Amino acid sequence: MGQAVGIRGAVIGYGGAFNMGKNHLNWMNAAPGMGGVAACDLDPARMAQAGADFPGLRTYTRVEDLLADDQVDLVTVITPHNTHAPLALQCLAAGKHVIVEKPMCLTVAEADAMLAAARAAGRMLSVFHNRRWDGDHVAMCDLIAEGVIGDVFHIEANGGGWGRPGDWWRSSKEVSGGAFYDWGVHFLFWILRLHPGPLRSVTGFYHKRVWDHVSNEDHTQAILRWEDGAYADLQISSIARAPKPRFRILGTKGAILDEGGKGEFTVYGDCAGRTATFPVKYRQSDWNAYYTNIAAHLGEGAPLEITPEKARRVIAVIETAEKSSRTGQAEPVPYE
Repeated sequence: MGQAVGIRGAVIGYGGAFNMGKNHLNWMNAAPGMGGVAACDLDPARMAQAGADFPGLRTYTRVEDLLADDQVDLVTVITPHNTHAPLALQCLAAGKHVIVEKPMCLTVAEADAMLAAARAAGRMLSVFHNRRWDGDHVAMCDLIAEGVIGDVFHIEANGGGWGRPGDWWRSSKEVSGGAFYDWGVHFLFWILRLHPGPLRSVTGFYHKRVWDHVSNEDHTQAILRWEDGAYADLQISSIARAPKPRFRILGTKGAILDEGGKGEFTVYGDCAGRTATFPVKYRQSDWNAYYTNIAAHLGEGAPLEITPEKARRVIAVIETAEKSSRTGQAEPVPYE
């Protein structure tokens, strides 16, 4: 703290789940031309901790007071999911650039309101999809871009297993949005990068069968179909006793199988008419890259990597999957 920075950042939300307020300030401080200068949390004890973690940090317990600070250019919102849209709109109205933690929000209507507000204010809006820079995902995207497995036409992805959900806000559908809004957001962002292009429809299956102490679904599934006929099947479950691979990707020349947690995935391809396999190690993950891009975008006009439109697509898929689970049929996606 104390050195002059070009882009002055702040966080709303400090402590709580995974200490993300502290992490975001550290990432801001690591980005060239950016620094964290302020924080806001309703809990005075958390603000006392923030001041101890970052000497010289300006701390607030009211959002209005933070937004009145004209020495803050950018605000990152790190709060429960159902507060993302209202807080983002409040920050944009105050003339601040805004980052929200994933998920962007809970509904497409909220996403559209956020996009419209950012455009009207002439301010940046982005979502912290830091796992776009996960080493396994980067390695998969590079391999596919090189044409090693040909054209991708089928993606299976799986998250979760069997386990009693914790009794906290992330397990509350009203607050979190539902079971798909946690790890499902990451998986859908990955899937939409692995096979970009317009979607035709989404079919959803939602189950509530076992864990009655929470309101989130026990098992969620979304089947995405693209206009070119390719499709993806994503399952996020807390009642799946039998395991599935984290990723199984089929292409016209080969395939990728990722069991997860092994530091590498297996590639299947043709070798003189026979199927051959070889391992590909994950790349080095680089979560600092998110704020490095934000700083370059705001400071130098570099293209924004995580645009709000990309984040909106994830919300559109989840919302459509839940609609499909009610109607019992494939539904078109409000997809930009």
